[in-house]
Amino acid sequence: MSRKTTQEAASASPVSDFEQSLDALEQLVEKMEHGEMSLEDSLAAYERGVGLYRRCQSALEQAELRVRLLSDPQNPAAAEPFAALSPQAPTRSDFSDD
Repeated sequence: MSRKTTQEAASASPVSDFEQSLDALEQLVEKMEHGEMSLEDSLAAYERGVGLYRRCQSALEQAELRVRLLSDPQNPAAAEPFAALSPQAPTRSDFSDD
């Protein structure tokens, strides 16, 4: 396998996607916290943040499924869900300074 193909496969993995999305989300939040964005830019950044959050969530769900399959390949549905992975979508209060 060529180096480029290996890099493309790695960048397409759920773990890699999670890491990239999380880094982008952290940078976006930091930029928004400075408060120097216009309303239009803030709305666009918020929309992008929600998309990144959903990508992270999806990658975490895929990772949980992989762990369940590895734990009990014959009956992955019998595995107990992870307590730390019962996420909720962010609400407005998550983004306010109250």
